[in-house]
Amino acid sequence: MVEIRPIIWENGKLMLLDQRLLPDEERYLVCSNPGQLREHIRNMVVRGAPAIGVSAAFGMVLAAQEYFHQEEMLSGAKPFSWSHFLESMELAARTLKDSRPTAVNLSWGVNRMFQKMLALKNMPPKTLLDALEGEARAIYKEDIETNKRIGKHGAALVSSGSTLLTHCNAGALATAGYGTALGVIRSAFQEGRIRHVFVDETRPLLQGSRLTCWELQKEGIPVQLIADAAAGHYISRGEVDLVITGADRIAANGDTANKIGTYTLALLARKSSIPFYIAAPLSTVDLSIRSGKEIIIEERDEKEVLYLGEKILAPRATNARNPAFDVTPAELITALITEKGVIFTPDEHKIRQAFENGVS
Repeated sequence: MVEIRPIIWENGKLMLLDQRLLPDEERYLVCSNPGQLREHIRNMVVRGAPAIGVSAAFGMVLAAQEYFHQEEMLSGAKPFSWSHFLESMELAARTLKDSRPTAVNLSWGVNRMFQKMLALKNMPPKTLLDALEGEARAIYKEDIETNKRIGKHGAALVSSGSTLLTHCNAGALATAGYGTALGVIRSAFQEGRIRHVFVDETRPLLQGSRLTCWELQKEGIPVQLIADAAAGHYISRGEVDLVITGADRIAANGDTANKIGTYTLALLARKSSIPFYIAAPLSTVDLSIRSGKEIIIEERDEKEVLYLGEKILAPRATNARNPAFDVTPAELITALITEKGVIFTPDEHKIRQAFENGVS
């Protein structure tokens, strides 16, 4: 299996694979502080809900490093004020959470780091810094392990010789590694269950054509790229056995926000009586919101629709709308594939039970 590392933490530095340049160039950008990370998240240097959450965890370490930049404070030669440190870290947390509003893993990662910090109140600076770095490393490792469990659970749903369709990129690039929806595809392929994968191009930023095809080709998985508008054609002809995507936020009742165009695929799958699966860790579930109606949908710059690189695609006076996500109602989702098991016909009771006792 080819290892893809979108996030690297080495020697106290955060390095992000610049996904805007793929597949033409593999270049890492060094991120030095929370403000810089916020811009990298906003500008899609790093993307995908789990990857953003992991990056944000390391962003909190960067914030602590920035605060403790003076060796005198780390050594104890300079007085340390917990209240002032707390104020600084609260600002960093707000800065990171402000990056993108839809993906819940972002705030999940920041909040987990903040709780770790609060548990170490009044500890020496060096102890705090080491503990925060350890927590971020743990989140990174847990994400990869979680994705592999998702892959194992999901592979069992794929019949031998299946053709799958996936949308956007929910692979190693969207996580700390391995992937959610692509984790299922990887696992199923290793078990000899997959004949072929259709990949939607995923307009307007082409995450399917640029990123998912790149990942699948590296793995040697048979893949064909199709225009987003062609999905219905292949589904209606019986050439797709199941559809699987990732998720950016899942409401308590199972309504799911994912890349724009996902809702359309769910409707097509239902019409043609094929399974529609969402693969995501439970950290993507936001139990604080009851339904998809409460999910904030990010509206991005209209230039992403109007331009392809430097080339304009419409008359210059044209206005455009550019929602980054849509919401698929739980009633259209065959199952949520999580690290704790598969939640068929998801609803609030089943999802809360998964958090408390696992999937029965």
